[in-house]
Amino acid sequence: MRVAIVGAGPAGLYLAYRIKRARPEVELEVFEQNPAGATFGFGVVFSERALQFLAEDDAESLAALAPHLEAWNDSIIVHRGRRIRIDGMGYTGIGRLRLLDVLRERAAAVGVAPRYEHAIDDPRSLSGAGLIVGADGVNSRVRRDLEAQFGTRITHFSNRFAWFGTRKHFGALTHTFVQHPLGCFNAHHHPHAGELSTFVVEVDAATFERAGFERMDLERARAVCEQVFADTLEGHELVSNKSIWRQFPRVSNERWSAGNRVLLGDAAHTAHFSIGSGTRLALEDAIALSRALEHEPDDLPAALAAYETARKPIVAKLVAAADASAAWYERFGEHMALAPMDFAMSYITRSGRVDRERLRRLAPAFVAEYEAGH
Repeated sequence: MRVAIVGAGPAGLYLAYRIKRARPEVELEVFEQNPAGATFGFGVVFSERALQFLAEDDAESLAALAPHLEAWNDSIIVHRGRRIRIDGMGYTGIGRLRLLDVLRERAAAVGVAPRYEHAIDDPRSLSGAGLIVGADGVNSRVRRDLEAQFGTRITHFSNRFAWFGTRKHFGALTHTFVQHPLGCFNAHHHPHAGELSTFVVEVDAATFERAGFERMDLERARAVCEQVFADTLEGHELVSNKSIWRQFPRVSNERWSAGNRVLLGDAAHTAHFSIGSGTRLALEDAIALSRALEHEPDDLPAALAAYETARKPIVAKLVAAADASAAWYERFGEHMALAPMDFAMSYITRSGRVDRERLRRLAPAFVAEYEAGH
């Protein structure tokens, strides 16, 4: 069988590695429209347990990633100038480019060399492939002309966000909320590579309009965000990398395959970045699809059906939590009326996955401090 994978992000690279490792005889090509080394954003975050699937299934790849991971044990909420530490919330961060480098090296080890700067504008040009994989993100070309068959639905949350970096090193995943004359701002910031940190600025629709961001060039918008978060940045600059204002897209598909095309990662589903699961879901999709193809090597429809059966219920739970988290952020300005500890409790329970009893086990110091004040 010939396999064509469109997209050399985490999902596409890791799927290529797994397929070729299991079945060296498979003809496999990976196509990527961007140059090697081009990427959007700065760093990605995994929860403490998010990489457990690699420990259990692909210890070699986890070992290749391990030297580049930066770990921390707590998360921090900053509201009205008060820093509130949530203990027991372990995470790891890695630069997105570094992650792609490691996955590209893994693919190269089994003989896969992606074809960069090679856009697939019409998937029908891949007619010689028995399987066409859409690992090409939110605006998937593989999905685009068959959206009726996939049952695609795309909506957008109303908040705007811009993805920056900074050379100020933050020691943990931190969420800083600022009431400013221009409106309500929040920043998601965390370490990802040595002295580099990711710094995502988010505003609600009213603030976006009041600040005039839509009419600003990128440099002016960056400067405004620096000024808003001057206390947080402590004199450090924000660094741009395609740091345009975006609205987060919610992509869902009733079916993840149509004929010989199959979707994974953001092409199939998105989960709001506030729960930090997008890359994890993409890698887990790659595992599930590669397993299904390995178990049903001569029956593609059965393999694709097995992939959906295995993954859709798991993804649905995480997407529901992500949607709940995104809904909280859509109204974060209203939540900022709460006192700092109440605000932190509202924040940490926003997705519905953590109730008070579970939180007491996970973050006993935070819960004790909260309950002491109530």
